[in-house]
Amino acid sequence: MADESAWFKSSYSNDTGGACVEIAACADHVGIRDSKDRTGPALVVPTEAWASFVGLVHAGDGAYPV
Repeated sequence: MADESAWFKSSYSNDTGGACVEIAACADHVGIRDSKDRTGPALVVPTEAWASFVGLVHAGDGAYPV
């Protein structure tokens, strides 16, 4: 999917068992995985879909509370 160095942890993640998400941005897709299970499955979405999701979150339109 992506080289291990391409993955980065969300600034909202923590090391106390909370929401732990890592992202890897590639040329035409984005990988999303659980940082507690790095060898487990990753969700892969098109870059445009990820950008749309992030835009909705930043807009705070109520569908995705910030």
